[in-house]
Amino acid sequence: MALNSAFSWFIRQRMYNIEMVRSMPVDVQRSVFSHLIAHGRQTEFGVEHHFGEITCLRDFQRQVPIRTYDDIKPWIDRSRAGESDVLWPGKTQWFAKSSGTTAERSKFLPITKDALKTCHFKAGKDLLALYCNQRPAAELYDGKHLVLGGSSALEGTRKGSYTGDLSAILVRNLPFWVESRRTPNRRIALMPDWEKKVDAMARATMKEDVRILTGIPSWMLVIVKRVLEHSGADSLSEVWPNLQLFMHGGVSFTPYRNEFESLIGATKHPVDFLESHNASEGLFGMQDRLDEDDLLMMLDYGIYFEFVPMSEWKSESPIALELRELEIGVEYALVISTNAGLWRYALGDVIRVTGLHPFRMQVSGRVHSCINAFGEELMVHQAERAVAEASALSGASVRDYTAAPVFMSAERTGGHEWLIEFAQPPQGGLDLFVECLDASLQRQNSDYAVKRTGNLAMEYPVVQAVPVGTFDQWLKSKGKWGGQHKVLRLSGDRNMLKEVLLAKQWIERSQLLHQEVLDEPSK
Repeated sequence: MALNSAFSWFIRQRMYNIEMVRSMPVDVQRSVFSHLIAHGRQTEFGVEHHFGEITCLRDFQRQVPIRTYDDIKPWIDRSRAGESDVLWPGKTQWFAKSSGTTAERSKFLPITKDALKTCHFKAGKDLLALYCNQRPAAELYDGKHLVLGGSSALEGTRKGSYTGDLSAILVRNLPFWVESRRTPNRRIALMPDWEKKVDAMARATMKEDVRILTGIPSWMLVIVKRVLEHSGADSLSEVWPNLQLFMHGGVSFTPYRNEFESLIGATKHPVDFLESHNASEGLFGMQDRLDEDDLLMMLDYGIYFEFVPMSEWKSESPIALELRELEIGVEYALVISTNAGLWRYALGDVIRVTGLHPFRMQVSGRVHSCINAFGEELMVHQAERAVAEASALSGASVRDYTAAPVFMSAERTGGHEWLIEFAQPPQGGLDLFVECLDASLQRQNSDYAVKRTGNLAMEYPVVQAVPVGTFDQWLKSKGKWGGQHKVLRLSGDRNMLKEVLLAKQWIERSQLLHQEVLDEPSK
């Protein structure tokens, strides 16, 4: 108990800095900008882009165009080859291997010592500080913290650098006060075989006094269900009676909340859910109010933010705004410059501003994760809400889904096709689920509603329920099965949907063969 009290006091010291972010956001960001430019002048990138002449944001924007990963990749390759002072002063040792939700090949994103210290590890402290500040009686440090990472161990190169999942890099560099409370052990945490890792994690943690869960919701469900399977318990509260907090990110928590609450069961402590917006490039926001679902923009992590209105995104020279120019309710694509050496990097994430001073946001989706085949402009946050509402009204629980357009032809009007994997099928039937889904989308999105009027431009959505395990099989087929990979919710083309349908056929054939084997003795 004394140890927990000391931990709570120590971690809450960060609240002073968090209050600075809340009360002086523009000043905090300007300080970050000055720091980045000063260090950038010491790099080859900075020399080539005349950082020595930069005195303000407009100078920076004129001299450095917005870049995608492919644009900045030649610089990253030089850093990986062992060159110093390329994108950030000194030699960069760590590179996070990331494929995101859309890329077919891997990206290697630089992780500098400065980024580890002032972003990734600081963010971990701040999540706990915000929680402990709202739950001062929480007893977190007397137990263990189950941290779910990716499935790749680190790979070394001849030049002394390392590549792997961000989680593997973090595990190798964790401060002692975190490492002493983390579970499972490092050997299990860094296992490259995800299927073996799931079983090892469940067996290693089910007898621990776990008080915090950390990870992507979809993959944490895999772990906790395996824990229940091995322990024989009916609920997580039986296995981990002191569980108090699930820190999650990566995907929307809305479709998973009901299933987590059901699996947790009755507890002696309230179990809270705390969201963050994070990626291999950094952490950008976190939930600072347990009773609200938006995120406080974290502005002192060595990341300078620019915001491109979505109406500008596809223009040749999109206008990028700074913090003080934002408007509530508007959606922006994030552009970041970081102390990992990413300069005016197009992150690909879209956020919607929910508050000013302090600045708060919700993650809307990805710049390429939407459906706009008929002018409907359907965004991920609208799809997430519609799936959640349809689940609640039909008694369903959704594990994964994806949607894509059905393009118009001479024979039919266009529309949307959805593939949905239910953890709990709709008690009111699939027809009720689809009716509620369509109605929710029409309430949220006036463009969608207009296109659906009279089925003139868009037909009633087509929804297929796919067998349990379909999306896992698709991820395996793409080499993406593991704790940090995510399913793309909305696609502008049908490529992914066709691949998932092939995975569905594979699952169905496997089930049929299995049934034939079971029936064989009776013949």
